[in-house]
Amino acid sequence: MSQIALPLAWPVAERDEDFLLSDCNRAAFDHLRRWSTWPVMATLLTGPRKSGRSLLGRIFVRKTDGRLFDDAEDHEEEALFHAWNEAQETRRPLLIVADAPPAAWGIRLPDLRSRLGATPLVEIGGPDDQLLGQLVAKLLADRGLAVPQEVVDFLVPRVERSYVAAQRVVTALDEAMLSRSRRLTVPMAKQALEDAGLIGKARKNG
Repeated sequence: MSQIALPLAWPVAERDEDFLLSDCNRAAFDHLRRWSTWPVMATLLTGPRKSGRSLLGRIFVRKTDGRLFDDAEDHEEEALFHAWNEAQETRRPLLIVADAPPAAWGIRLPDLRSRLGATPLVEIGGPDDQLLGQLVAKLLADRGLAVPQEVVDFLVPRVERSYVAAQRVVTALDEAMLSRSRRLTVPMAKQALEDAGLIGKARKNG
């Protein structure tokens, strides 16, 4: 009997090893490790949604006893302004996470605009091949599912290079495995992703 994959909210792990490191995020990671050498006790971190930026921020705060402003562009400007000043006074680092650099926020408070202009900015890029493969395997493992390496090797050159796409791929593979009640294979993965529209017919023989 086939099973139906329910849209459960899978728990998000918070261990250091849950942040997957590759060339696309290494510069940001290394910058946060060197926080004691920052010219000001604050840094701006940008990157795509689902890129692990919030996880990295929480790990950073836990290790440094700093403060995190996630989705910073949605916070009150006065609150962020005072947090920036407090970080300089207490020497406790402030990590400001956002979708885009402050110039795109439309900041109205001149003092905040000038302070953020003096704040280092680091970015997490889109996933490279290494990270995309690791991410799909990890997200499936978080659901208690094992993915053979040959399936990962098949997926990486064929799916969209984005963190959101990786989440969709994992959901499609999870649903396919539950409905078929058997181990994941390359033909199953191919069919599941075609059915979900995550790889096109033009790529079928790729």
